[in-house]
This record gives sequence, C-alpha cells and structure tokens, in this order.
Amino acid sequence: MSDERRPRFRNPFRYDPPSTHRTVTSDADEAVPMSLKVTAAFSWRLLVVAAVIALFIWLVMLLKLLVIPLMVGILITALLWPAFQLMLRARFPRWLAITATVIGAIGVVTGLVWLVVWQVRAQLPDVQAKTQDAIGQFRQFLLEGPLHLTPEQIDGYIQQGIDLIGEQASLLWNAAGAVTGTAAHIVTGTLLALFILISLLADGAGIWRWTVKLFPRRSRPAVDAAARNGWATVIDYARTQLFVAGIDAIGIGVGAALLGVPMAIPVAVLVFLGSFIPIVGAVVTGAVAVFLALVYNGIWIALAMLGVVLAVQQLEGHILQPILMGSAVKVHPLAVVLVVAGGAMIAGIPGALFAVPLAAFVNVAAVTISTGAWRTGEEPRADLIWSTVPRPRQRRNR
Repeated sequence: MSDERRPRFRNPFRYDPPSTHRTVTSDADEAVPMSLKVTAAFSWRLLVVAAVIALFIWLVMLLKLLVIPLMVGILITALLWPAFQLMLRARFPRWLAITATVIGAIGVVTGLVWLVVWQVRAQLPDVQAKTQDAIGQFRQFLLEGPLHLTPEQIDGYIQQGIDLIGEQASLLWNAAGAVTGTAAHIVTGTLLALFILISLLADGAGIWRWTVKLFPRRSRPAVDAAARNGWATVIDYARTQLFVAGIDAIGIGVGAALLGVPMAIPVAVLVFLGSFIPIVGAVVTGAVAVFLALVYNGIWIALAMLGVVLAVQQLEGHILQPILMGSAVKVHPLAVVLVVAGGAMIAGIPGALFAVPLAAFVNVAAVTISTGAWRTGEEPRADLIWSTVPRPRQRRNR
C-alpha cells in the first residue's frame, strides 16, 4: 500500500469564492493619501445613491397619473383611519364602517363645495364693484399723492404688472396641466383615489402582507416593522394637520365674518386646504384673507384681519396643540420649508402636499431599521422629522 496521498477529487459544480486576502497595489496607489481614498469611496457611493433617487423621481413623474391618486388615497386613508378604527372597536360590521366613512367624507366635501359656490355666486358682483372702486382710489392716490406719477407712468406700471401676472399664471397653469392633465385625467384620478381608499379600508392588512412577501425572507421582519412605524407616523401627521387646519379655518373664517370681509366661507375653506401644506400653506392662505380685506374693506380692516390671522396661528401653535396633542417632537421649521419647497419644485402642488408625510415616513422607517428597533418592537429612539410622542419630563432632584 503506497504512502502517497491520492489527489482529492474536486467537484467542478461547486462554487469556490475567490480569496479576498490578495491585494494588488502599485506605486501610484501607495502615493495616494488615505484621506483621498476614503473621500473617493464615499463619493462614488453617494453618486450611486443620487442616481437611484433620480431614477425613482423620474419614474414617479412618468407615472404621475397613477402615483398621485395612489398618494391621495393613502393620505385620505390616514385622515379617516382613526374614525374607521373607532367604528370597528364599537363592533360595527366592516362593510358598514367602510360605507359610513366613505359617505361621510364625500358628504363633508360636497357640503363645503356647495357653501363655497353659494357664497361666491352671492357676493362676487359686490366684490368686483368694490375692487374697481379700490383700484380707482389707489390710482387717484398715485396721481395726487407724494409720488406724483403721471397717467402714462401708471398705465405702464399696470401693464407690467398684468404681463407679470399673466406670465406667472401661464406657468402655474402649465405646471398644473403637467401634473393633473386634462379634465378626463382628473376624473379618472378621482375615481382611482376613491377605489384605492375603499380597498385600503377593506383589506389594507392583506395588501400589506402580500407586499411584504416581495422582499427577501430575512428582511421581512425589518421591512414590516419599519413600514408599520412609518404608517403610524403618517396617521399622527394627518391627525395633527387635520386639527391644525380645522382651528385655522374656523378662527380665520369667523374673524373674517365678524370684520365684514366678503367670502368668509371660501376663505375658511381655502385656509383649511392650505393648512395641509405645513407653514407655507398657512402663510399663503392667510395672505389671501388679508389681501381680500384690504381691497374690499380698507387698510384698517386689513390690519385687523392680519391680527386675527396671527392670533389664530399663535393660539393654535402654542396653546391648543400642545394641550391636546402633547409636546410634539418635530424637526426645525426651516427643514419643513426646505422639504416643502423641494417637493413643489419637483411635482408642483402635489409635491408640496406629500413632501412632509413622505419625508416623515422615510425618516421613521430608516431610523427603525438603523437603530434595530424592529427587533425589540420598541419605538425608535432617535431624532424624527415628525412624531407626536410626548417628551418624558425629567424629575427634579429635591
């Protein structure tokens, strides 16, 4: 019997991973400082991430007629979810809870639209006449006031203003048309959003279970926990914004009615809708109320209307909201403004509307995964862009 070892049979179908211990370096590689190598490594990874984000945004804009109804349906579901869950806890049949929720939401929207149309039809002629008088008085002030402008100069400035407004209106309509499309697209999107709302209320859990199965098996628990925390955050965001919008609309609408400002109900509805765009929406809609008071009622009523707008926003932001919602941990308002501005630049008004809830969802989901909170089931302990969890008060040592 020979002592020589027989050659070991090598399976040609078995995969042998290449060795990672061999590195090939050159004089040029050794001359490059380590800080530059680290910077380059970070740079190309950031470029890959930016390319993926850009591709995702391009796909969203390409499929905007599908994405916008989907986002609208999800946001409306988050708004109606607390009332829907309350009916389920009260042992309502699911079909009855869905019917009551959807019909109630449609009824509220229809009632608001009817009130707006009714008051606009009733007060629009008077507002137009008062606007003409206000323009005439302002023109007389420019002629006889300290500026001493000539009629030709005033006409030139007016024409420049009309041209500027026309350009901005054209850009706005073009952007709105690019996002919403034709009237048929709007109707189709509305019906699709309604169908998505009903589907999520009827079988949202089943839809999500099917979605989770698209991910690798090992990552499913993390994905599920991250998405559930993100969804809870979106619901908190929608509930808070609904509260904020209601307070702003009632306060500013009642103030406008008491001051004799026309179109008080349309102004209140506009404020309610605008408040769903954090910070920016409240400022813009409040400015519309003040401008309407200035044109129709004069400078003193406009100043009083400005005081009402500021008082309502301060009352809501610093007194009522902390009492009813707790000490909300939020990101700095500058970051919210930047997120809203970025969303508006990418997708116009829908982008501004969905920017903050989308950023909040992504932030909470990422923090849930990065901190390992999905393993323990606890709430993620990190800085969140939006959270309504009260801060724990520190006890003073006596």
